[in-house]
Amino acid sequence: MTARPYVRSTLIAALVVLALGGFMLHVRIHPVAKNFSNIVPVVAGILSVIVVPLLFSFKKTLAYGYVLNGFLAIIGTIVMAHFALAHWPDPATPGAILFGTTLADILILWTAFFVGKALFDLETFGYAPDRQRAGISYRYPNLGWWLAHLAAVSLVYTVGNLVWR
Repeated sequence: MTARPYVRSTLIAALVVLALGGFMLHVRIHPVAKNFSNIVPVVAGILSVIVVPLLFSFKKTLAYGYVLNGFLAIIGTIVMAHFALAHWPDPATPGAILFGTTLADILILWTAFFVGKALFDLETFGYAPDRQRAGISYRYPNLGWWLAHLAAVSLVYTVGNLVWR
């Protein structure tokens, strides 16, 4: 096996393991039987465990996997940050903020995003070690594009939350 298929299969396996771990944590912490609205993270978990790795597995659907993986990370971040703010620890000590909020969960979610980004970049731009990164930082598929979408979706979510309280 050459480096390309080995790295590709390892990164896809990493995506599956991260998504499966997050899915299992979510099902344990937020069972659907207690609150039916917990079905949303279950659906997101199933998409992350099955659909995203399948999309990353084929050259024709690679970009779809990249976008779906990224937007699942953005939506998960926003919803978990909202949950953390709504259930802010009292007293808000550094330890309580680090370990008593959803910060660790958000970091795991962004790990899955960066594994997907690495896979997308390697498959799209090649594995040459001396290849220079180019392009405008705020254009697709660069990281700035994702930061702009994180900010925009956060703004829409915040406005929606304030308007429809």
